[in-house]
Order: sequence, then C-alpha cells, then structure tokens
Amino acid sequence: MSPGPGRGADGRRPRVIGVLGGMGPLATADFYAKLVRLTPARADQDHPRVIIDSNAAIPDRTEAVFGRGPDPTSALVETAQNLERAGAELIAVPCNSAHAFLGAIRRAVSVPVLDIMDEVARAAAALPPPPTAAGLLAAEGTLRMRLYHEALAARGIGVIEPTADEETTVMDAIHAVKAGDLGSAVRAAVHRVASDLVRRGAGAVVLGCTELPLVMGAGDASVPVLDGTEILARAALRDAFAGIIRAVPA
Repeated sequence: MSPGPGRGADGRRPRVIGVLGGMGPLATADFYAKLVRLTPARADQDHPRVIIDSNAAIPDRTEAVFGRGPDPTSALVETAQNLERAGAELIAVPCNSAHAFLGAIRRAVSVPVLDIMDEVARAAAALPPPPTAAGLLAAEGTLRMRLYHEALAARGIGVIEPTADEETTVMDAIHAVKAGDLGSAVRAAVHRVASDLVRRGAGAVVLGCTELPLVMGAGDASVPVLDGTEILARAALRDAFAGIIRAVPA
C-alpha cells in the first residue's frame, strides 16, 4: 500500500509542529483549526503531530513594548523550551506582537522558529500583481516595532497605517475578540478601517494581529486580505512536510 500524504515514499514522517500559543487562546484555536484544514490528509494518521502550549499567563506584549507592563521574554522563552523538550521540531507563534521578542525565543531553542512578518511579506510579494503598498491592521505594539514595515520594505512594498483614531478602533476590536465578542459591530468597525486604508491606496490589507482573522476574511475588502494566521499555518505545514510533499494545497 502506498503511503498517505503524511509520509514520503521512504516512510518519513512530517516534523512535529510546536505552537507557542495562548496569546490569545481563541487565536491559538483558530491557528490550529487552520493547520488541520490545510493539511492534505485522507486519514487522521496523515496529519502532523502538533504540540500546543497555550500559555495565557504570558504578559501582554503590547503593554511591554510601551513600557506599561512586565516583560514577557522569560515566559515566551520558557514556553518555547517546553515545546522543544516535548518534541517540537519547529515552532510557530500565532501572535504578531510576540515577534518583538522573536530573537530571544530563537536564541533559547535549537529548533527553527517561524517569523510571521517574513511569511506575510513573502505572500504579499507573491500576489498577482504585488501591491506597491499594503494597509496594516495591527496592535499598537506591532505598529510601533515596525516589524511589518521592515519585512514588506525588503520586498519593495510600503505600509499604510491606520490613523490614530483608526488605531484606537482596531485596538478596541482586538480587545473585544479577546473577550469573546465576534459580533457584527466589531466586524463592521474592522471592515470600516480596512476600507479606509484601501481608499488611501492600499493594494492589499494585512491582518497583522491573530485576533483580526476571527472578524475579517478574504471577501471583506475590495483588495486581497492577507490573513497572517493562515499564512503562518501554511508556512508551518510547508516546513513540516518539506521533502515529503511538494506543497500545501490552497
């Protein structure tokens, strides 16, 4: 019998994916659901092993970036090390603002840790045609660290940021999602800011916070919407199945 999609002809298994999660728990659940949906599986055994540490006790990343709260570095590092000890062979962090601490996480483990900004920028550059500028919906800390600005600029793509009032709207929406509110008012607020970014020249919209894909999707703007959670899930599967299957289907 030929092997399923989860193993190569030589019987090799996919790499074990570690998920450094809990930031927030609903975003982590969304990431895992996307991993499952995107895996080219015919049976349970074709899925990669996934180890999730949903550590909701990790201090708020945005508050730390602004100096208003405790440093989450030690908690992020400890959680990443827990995943490696448990058998993770690569790590994904479905939290954009946590990438402000990516260097420390990577130095603390010996397995690869994916970079959501780099993966989203790569996806943006692959759009037909690639946009000259992308609208960025993200938490205050992510905007301040300018990680998306750098990743997109490396591929010749500019960033259109929300205004101060729009940034407040986005932060209110992120906090609402973290509190379990996925209702029409929250969705409408995020869609309105996205539409304003498009009117100001954005050729794509980046959902640069993993709460935002829970209230906005591909059909909610007149330009491509780049779901960072889904893009990170595709990247994790790409690396997990490297050498086993050629690509993860759409």
